[in-house]
Amino acid sequence: MFLQHKRSGDLVEVLTLQELYNPCKGEIIGRMHAGEEMQDPEAFDKSEMRFPSGEPLPRCWLDPNYRVQLGSNYRVQAA
Repeated sequence: MFLQHKRSGDLVEVLTLQELYNPCKGEIIGRMHAGEEMQDPEAFDKSEMRFPSGEPLPRCWLDPNYRVQLGSNYRVQAA
């Protein structure tokens, strides 16, 4: 999967998808795709990433308490 680094605008190939989906992890390991040479893997802060379309990452990938913050809007009703 490719994401866009917000500051540079360059594409980053995500090498650790499990960390991307895990809201308890703040960083991912990826490889910048800028220029012709393949770059070495490095750590990227998830808060500095977005989809190439410009959309932000889903809150459930970034915030481990996203359900708690939804409050009363996220209650399951008994049948």
